[in-house]
Amino acid sequence: MRITVLGAGAWGTAIAVSLSARHETVLWGRDSEQCRAIAAERRNERYLPEIALPPQLAIEAGFAAAVSAAELVLVASPTAALAGVLARLVPLRKPVVWLCKGFEPQSAELPHQIAARILPAGSACGALSGPSFALEVARGLPTALTLASADAGFSQATARALHGPRLRVYFSSDIGGVEVGGAVKNVMAIATGIADGLGLGANAGAALITRGLAEITRLGVRLGGRPETFTGLTGAGDLILTCTGELSRNRRVGLGLAQGKKLADILRELGHVAEGVYTAAAVEKRASQLGIDMPITQAVCAVLFGGVAPREAVEQLLARDPKGET
Repeated sequence: MRITVLGAGAWGTAIAVSLSARHETVLWGRDSEQCRAIAAERRNERYLPEIALPPQLAIEAGFAAAVSAAELVLVASPTAALAGVLARLVPLRKPVVWLCKGFEPQSAELPHQIAARILPAGSACGALSGPSFALEVARGLPTALTLASADAGFSQATARALHGPRLRVYFSSDIGGVEVGGAVKNVMAIATGIADGLGLGANAGAALITRGLAEITRLGVRLGGRPETFTGLTGAGDLILTCTGELSRNRRVGLGLAQGKKLADILRELGHVAEGVYTAAAVEKRASQLGIDMPITQAVCAVLFGGVAPREAVEQLLARDPKGET
């Protein structure tokens, strides 16, 4: 299959490296100078410097040239940029799968809602999500993901096409549930990073992950997701990885906040997008509109945007009245 990956960040580069072993793969980035540097050096020095790019992976700086022959387009942009990329694809009528995990900050929409607003009705499209650090995927370490689409036939066929010896791809028709899990786990990872940075211990971390999953499930089911989705790869699986893994950017945001660093400084040091920062406010907004109790999300937003000290936010969580575990 001829596959084009749009987005030369860490995840876009990693998935392109992985798929190039079995497919004719092209990687495109919006920064043409960066693309030319990647092509010349055979390495993405900015986002994935540890990986030498395989010779069969093509790097293309021109958008039209990158997508013209593609049989499948993977969009590896941040959620905030998804609408713009999809708009460029509309005239081409290509099957498209997005890899981003988040709510659009301005509209508080999930990626499939953005796609429904922009792509023609009946377009073949879906989301690829699950517990996956880019560096491990690029290194060929075993990874399992889920390909979700409202079109069951498309999700099954595309999952089978992307499936490989080290990249196991399941399929699902619960695209909303898959996307909620992938988005909100980033907010929970900021919370666990704060707890770890404050030295609150493993007990607190386990409690945050478990109660975080309850928050994700409450919101996801209310938005139309199926409960069982949140116990799978794109729910519990992605949540556990992002909250505990040393490569988690969102967890590192929480660690930095616990150390007293300013958010702008943390993000500058990361050099990558941490989706949880941009998703948190949208999640809080949607939860408030729907009357859903999401205290961990509210605490994260209080630290990120409300000037509340991390330790004070934790103390406010601990001070909540006891209630039934639901």
